[in-house]
Amino acid sequence: MTGGPGEGKVKLLAGLLLPFVAIILAVCYLIVRTLVIVFSPYLWYEIVVAWLLLFAETFILIHGIGYFLEIIHVLRHRRSLAGPVPPPPPLAQYPPVAIIVSSFKEPLEVLENTLISFYNLTYPNKRIYFLDDTRYDLPGDDPQKMAAYREEINALCRRLRIDLFRRRWRGAKAGMVNDFLDFVEGRPKEGFEFTNFSGRERGEKEKYIIVFDADMNPLPNFVEPLVAKMEADPRLAFIQTPQYYTNFEKNRIARAAGLQQAVFYEYICEGKSLTDAMFCCGTNVIFRREALMDVGGFDESSVTEDFATSLKFHLRGWRSAYHSQVLAFGMGPEDLGGYFKQQFRWALGTVGLLRQVAAIFLRRPGTMAAVKWWEYFLSSTHYFIGLVFFILALCPILYLFFSIPAYFARPEIYLIFFLPYIVMTASTFYWTLRERRYRPGDLVTGQLLLAVTFPIYMKASILGILGFRGTFVVTPKGGSTALPLKDIWPQLTLAAVSFAAVVWGINRLLYEGEPWAAIAVNMFWAFYHFVILASVLYFNEAQEEG
Repeated sequence: MTGGPGEGKVKLLAGLLLPFVAIILAVCYLIVRTLVIVFSPYLWYEIVVAWLLLFAETFILIHGIGYFLEIIHVLRHRRSLAGPVPPPPPLAQYPPVAIIVSSFKEPLEVLENTLISFYNLTYPNKRIYFLDDTRYDLPGDDPQKMAAYREEINALCRRLRIDLFRRRWRGAKAGMVNDFLDFVEGRPKEGFEFTNFSGRERGEKEKYIIVFDADMNPLPNFVEPLVAKMEADPRLAFIQTPQYYTNFEKNRIARAAGLQQAVFYEYICEGKSLTDAMFCCGTNVIFRREALMDVGGFDESSVTEDFATSLKFHLRGWRSAYHSQVLAFGMGPEDLGGYFKQQFRWALGTVGLLRQVAAIFLRRPGTMAAVKWWEYFLSSTHYFIGLVFFILALCPILYLFFSIPAYFARPEIYLIFFLPYIVMTASTFYWTLRERRYRPGDLVTGQLLLAVTFPIYMKASILGILGFRGTFVVTPKGGSTALPLKDIWPQLTLAAVSFAAVVWGINRLLYEGEPWAAIAVNMFWAFYHFVILASVLYFNEAQEEG
């Protein structure tokens, strides 16, 4: 007999054991690596490179441990990685809900699809608002074209009977939503414009605010399960739902970006939710209006206002949650230029918040539980992955050309400690995603795009740490354009140097012979990074035929 309770318990124990063993091996490897540096007679420049490499490896190990802990949280709660989503509690009443979308000069066809999908929502007590945040007075714009666009927006909202909100521009999306909240509260700011195209009188204040990006289309049943969860827990500030990209099939960037989102939304978000440390992702999310007003609205000091506002909620004692069911779909970035702009904004805002997270932790560590601080430090340091990748790619090059650092001349460390760690880590990672029917090739695609974005992440991380705020930039939509080669020179240059290091390594094997194992190991990593970096040419031709 198969499929009984005993088999389910065995699978659960095996599922818990894999990430646990991976964590133990990661810690053991990190300890050994640190001891090698401390007790080795390095020259000063070897010490610098060795500590940089240790930083990079420690970063990967810590974030890997973070991922495995999320897996353990999910397994302990759901008893299975592939189990069904628990149903929401029954909804006894239908409190008023505002459905809003903020738009800055978005294509009309994109907006029309989104607004029509709002009309198809089955929730009865909803009111739809279009927040037009387009700036019609910017120098350099054609006044006639902008006037025509404004009238087209008016005509669209009039035809669909959607209420239209405009205001004196400030603070990008966060400022727009905050001005809308003030309008709901009955204290509109000077310069606001509200056009009641729906013809409905303003009644009871909306209890919940659901926010969408301009290209995100909700399914008809989006609202009911989320309102039911919010009603069941009066301390819930917001519930985040996944994003799903519809331009997945014929666009390489959208597919790879969507697969990155899958890794994030499938497990990481569930684990964060179970520890009450989920953060808002800006779209496909429901907010409790009372909670927003309690924290003073969206944080306008960051280009990732959603992440910054999540911290404000948690510091004030509000809870957060994640609903792991796809209830909306939209468009992912369609070329490297659009993807790089999106990732730069996310990285700049997220790393920038690290300064605030660290300052509050040092002054008032008791304001949040330890597990929440852990989750926020993981999230706010994620985009240092660009600097980490650069260090990892640089170290084999330095060894093959200059025999720096000396650590790489110790291949037995790899054999005894690194190989078990990397095999167990990779096996656990791919097992967790195979449980939800992802193929290894799918995951490789997402990781390749992440790696070739390293110069963007490096620049954003440095600026974020220095306190540079940046400006809100909408991710371009509606077409794919290849970047000129000069715009991807960091990736191509590092790829060329990595390949040259492989060739030089062959020369060393032929004429030096020793230490052959260390040379061979570094040749492998240099070629590995060459292949990864060369994939930037594959992604630069994002649109696929057929």
